[in-house]
Amino acid sequence: MKSHQVAYILAGSNLGNRQANIQRALSALGELGAMPRKQSSCFETEPVGHPGQPWFINVAAEIETLLTPHELLHCCQKTEESLGRVRTFRNAPRTLDLDILLFESIVLDEPCLIIPHPRMAGRRFVLTPLAQIAPDFIHPVLKQSIRSLLTCCADHSEVRLYQPGNAGDVPR
Repeated sequence: MKSHQVAYILAGSNLGNRQANIQRALSALGELGAMPRKQSSCFETEPVGHPGQPWFINVAAEIETLLTPHELLHCCQKTEESLGRVRTFRNAPRTLDLDILLFESIVLDEPCLIIPHPRMAGRRFVLTPLAQIAPDFIHPVLKQSIRSLLTCCADHSEVRLYQPGNAGDVPR
């Protein structure tokens, strides 16, 4: 019999009602067998990789699941699609982005799935919310806590607590 496992995901949105998109996504994941147990505050984050687009809201969530990493990836992609994600180009604006950051202490490097997320240690918009809910989790490759990775992060893009009612939250 399978036992529950813990994974950490990052949910992000910069189109439409960003906060509602993330909350709908976390609810949908729960219905698919990836139950959110903890979530960070909402952080408003400067877009990285493709400037000139709306700022994101990002939330880290601890997920409890019986799913395998590949099944969780499928659930994340299905949820993104159901909430209107259209993949036009890398780092394009999007209604929803769900990234698996960590899955237990599993290290996986396959063409369709890399765990831990390969760029998480260099991204303040990932580490800030993740450090809020899992500061002492040890990155299985880098052998450092999330808190330590955030302290050493060279990314200086802006990450701030989200204030509801910002102009960026308009239905599209």
